[in-house]
Formats: sequence, structure tokens, C-alpha cells
Amino acid sequence: MTSRYHRLDRFLSNALQQSRSSLRRLLAAGQVRVNDAVVRDRQCRIGPFDRVEVAGRVLQQREARYLMMNKPAGVVSATRDDRHTTVVDLLPGPDRGELHLAGRLDFNSTGLVILTNDGSWSRRLSEPETGVWKHYRVTLEMPLDERDVEAFAAGMRFEFEGLVTRPARLLIRAPQEADVWLQEGRYHQIRRMFAQRGNKVKTLHRVAVGNLVLDKTLAPGECRALTEHEVQTIADQTSG
Repeated sequence: MTSRYHRLDRFLSNALQQSRSSLRRLLAAGQVRVNDAVVRDRQCRIGPFDRVEVAGRVLQQREARYLMMNKPAGVVSATRDDRHTTVVDLLPGPDRGELHLAGRLDFNSTGLVILTNDGSWSRRLSEPETGVWKHYRVTLEMPLDERDVEAFAAGMRFEFEGLVTRPARLLIRAPQEADVWLQEGRYHQIRRMFAQRGNKVKTLHRVAVGNLVLDKTLAPGECRALTEHEVQTIADQTSG
């Protein structure tokens, strides 16, 4: 999951098992290229998706990957599980093992999950200061009323963790159907919030994360790559 940056000389020393003095000669001779450009500055910062080449030998060439999936019910939001099918198991391709989830859905929930090999990007989505809203559609056993809307907006205390949730938005669509927007994703948060209101969630479907809306053409279990625009603008939304 890591997407750390390293100084070029440190990266080369580890990759080539050479002393820093020999590396200085390589750099001075123009033998090191980063993203097809000659680099002579040993302090240049190298990211996980930069192409690094020394004297025609490629040392690193990784592609950043960003996928959305329409998660089915009965699938675990994990990279591996001994008992159940995981979202990674549903992915095509032999290199699926390098991907991780940028936010999870519980076993019985459905909808948008995001997978990537870019740890810096996924961490930014989950940081509280980024303020990314997640949009869910929920059906319930009991009818809703405006007191539920007010309770979600005020935040709810979770005694087990000793905390109060951030204010959330609840929009009643029908007597037993609602849209919910959260800026956090605590364990079974929506189900527990409705339980505090004496109600039980029947179905929970994630519609969107920030500006990224689940592609309606994706059948349950299917995925597609995000466009460059989707990758760059997903976190631009800061209010629900």
C-alpha cells in the first residue's frame, strides 16, 4: 500500500547495490534517466510510479492503477480471506494482488468500492481534513421522520469508542428509504446510527465517494478503471 518517495541516490544504492561514489559517476555521465529525462541531481525525489533507468536498464516501471467496483452482497472488502470471496478475488489479471481498498463496505452492503495501488492517493481520501463525503442509499424496517434527520445532523455518541460522530445528512426519500451522507466511515456506522434510532437497516448501497459516482453500467462484481479526470477530481467535493 505504500507510495513513499525516496532520494534518487538512496533508491539507486538499494537497487544496484553500489556505493554512492560510483553512483555519482553514473549521474555525472548522464547514465540515469527518470521518466525518460536525464537526471544528474542525486537529491531528486523518486516516487513509486516514476520510471527509472540506468545505462539502458529499467529499474522501476510501475503504473498507478485506480479502479471502481460495484461490490455485490456477500463479498468481503479485503485483499484476502480464508472463508469468503473478497473484492480482490473478483478482479481480472495476475497483478491484482498489488491493489488495496480505499475505504471498505461491510459484508452485506453493496455499491461503490475503490481499489488502487497508490497509497498516498487513498490516504488522502480517508484523511478527515480532506472532508470527502460518502453517499449511501438505505432501506429500513421502520418508517423515518424528521427527528431522525435532526439526530443525524447533531451527531451520535458511540459509547463503546467514547466518541460522537460527525454531523451527517439524512434525506428521506420514502417512508422506509433514505439517502445518507457521511464524512467518516466507522465500523458499521450507518447501521449503528439507525439502531440508536430504534430502526434496522435492510439494505445499504454506496452511491458515491466525493465526486465519483458508481457507474450504473457496472453489474454487481464488475469493475472499470477510473478516468484521469475522476482520479484528479474525486476529492474536490467538500460538502454533500
